[in-house]
Amino acid sequence: MEYRDAGVDVEAGRAFVERIRDMVSSTMRSEVLGRLGGFSGLFQLPTGYQEPILVSGTDGVGTKLKLAHQLDRHNSVGIDLVAMCVNDVLCCGAEPLFFLDYLATGKLNPAQLADVVDGIAVGCRQAGCALLGGETAEMPGFYQAGEYDLAGFCVGIVEKRQLLDGSQVQVGDVAIALPSSGVHSNGFSLVRKILSDRQFDLSDRPPALAGQSLGEHLLTPTQIYVQPVLAARKDGLAIHGMAHITGGGLPENLPRCLNAGQSIQVDPTAWSWPPIFQWLAEMGAVSPAGMFNTFNLGVGMVVMVPPEQVEAAMAFFTAQSLPAFAIGTVIAGDGQVVGLPE
Repeated sequence: MEYRDAGVDVEAGRAFVERIRDMVSSTMRSEVLGRLGGFSGLFQLPTGYQEPILVSGTDGVGTKLKLAHQLDRHNSVGIDLVAMCVNDVLCCGAEPLFFLDYLATGKLNPAQLADVVDGIAVGCRQAGCALLGGETAEMPGFYQAGEYDLAGFCVGIVEKRQLLDGSQVQVGDVAIALPSSGVHSNGFSLVRKILSDRQFDLSDRPPALAGQSLGEHLLTPTQIYVQPVLAARKDGLAIHGMAHITGGGLPENLPRCLNAGQSIQVDPTAWSWPPIFQWLAEMGAVSPAGMFNTFNLGVGMVVMVPPEQVEAAMAFFTAQSLPAFAIGTVIAGDGQVVGLPE
């Protein structure tokens, strides 16, 4: 027998690496050493730091991949993968330096997975980090035909005195919301149940979505906030803390950026949910509390700024095509989000 008889095509794997070589090269930074195909990725720390702190994060895309498989569209989930990691690292104030991916499939489909890597490369370019390496695993019998899974890992860097760890957040700081691009990459198990139970097809075009199909809307990639936020800090905006609004929504993620003895008062009337969330709530008969605890509801990232910088912050991010809006205020408390439906 040959390895190919067991379902693993070594030659296809080599061809795949050659196929993605230019995509990976397009993300390179000057600190990258070595070349694609080595046993490890090599990265030299940037110069100019006095007390550099490395910040790491890892994540996946979740069951949003099921929609990509159903629609046979694979060039956006790679952006999601990068976004979920770099946005987390950003919450410490860190600049993402490099990214690695893990891609596992039952049978290697070079064209399909090249689309995935192309999306990863796009996400890395948006975040300014290098796609330093990765692993592609062909695992016959472990995944269904045509399906794959993704995981990613990011490392960033921040000067120690500029590290955001919650200690800078003060009572009276204002929570400024940066808008999401859609559902992002969380809550898709509930999304898929709503679609299944109500017998919707991904090609359906509900009037609420202004002519866009469900599949097109739901596969919109996660917004990457790295460049605008780093630019804001460089411009002198006093960002005291940040929260990436992922699984668990505002109730779970906002407290993660607060200092001890603090809560946050949120005004749920300060913004309107984007149409996709209103549609999901109606079609699934999901309670307001259930929606807040599952989805981002149009708030992809929250930055905490002092009251005197609220107008400047909203103007800066709006000029960066991120129309920002204030949603709450830090108050004394025990780490709760106050004001949301229960």
